[in-house]
Amino acid sequence: MPDAKKELRAEALLRRKAAFERHGAEASRKIAAQGLDFLGIKPDAVVSGFAAIRDEINPAALMAWLQAEGFKLALPAMQGRGKPLLMRSWSPGDTMAPAQWGIAEPLEDKPVVEPDVVLVPLLAFDLRGYRLGYGGGFYDRTLRRLRKLKRVVAVGIAYDEQRVDAVPAESYDEKLDWVLTPSGPQRCLDT
Repeated sequence: MPDAKKELRAEALLRRKAAFERHGAEASRKIAAQGLDFLGIKPDAVVSGFAAIRDEINPAALMAWLQAEGFKLALPAMQGRGKPLLMRSWSPGDTMAPAQWGIAEPLEDKPVVEPDVVLVPLLAFDLRGYRLGYGGGFYDRTLRRLRKLKRVVAVGIAYDEQRVDAVPAESYDEKLDWVLTPSGPQRCLDT
């Protein structure tokens, strides 16, 4: 299984880079235009996004729209290798701290929150809800922890080109409920 994931990861990085070069910032605008209405959540819900790196779709415009609609926002902060992410309260324009891999995180004085919706970056996804990340397991541990506390909806953010027939899955992989692409939301099904 690790070899299958490693091969797919290399292929997926190239596919995502090509999608980024083809669509650029337009993909972010289309994601924002979709919004999260398809989830049927109330505006007082907490939505955790992410600070995009490299050629990930940047959810910043979506997050700004959510804040304007009354949603509470959060961004992840690393606690260390092998640990789940902490989701800290965040608003557009907040000062951020540089962290590992060039990822920006909310400052430590921001309160930790338990989100209702987690937006998840990815390299590849399938319609069963499996995703391929960078291999650190941070989102799997985070979703597992949060789902023990309450109902949490995991929404992958991806280019349409990142969809594959099947992501190799292991017992510890946490599934996505939805994937939001520039062409629209896709419900993940147990098949």
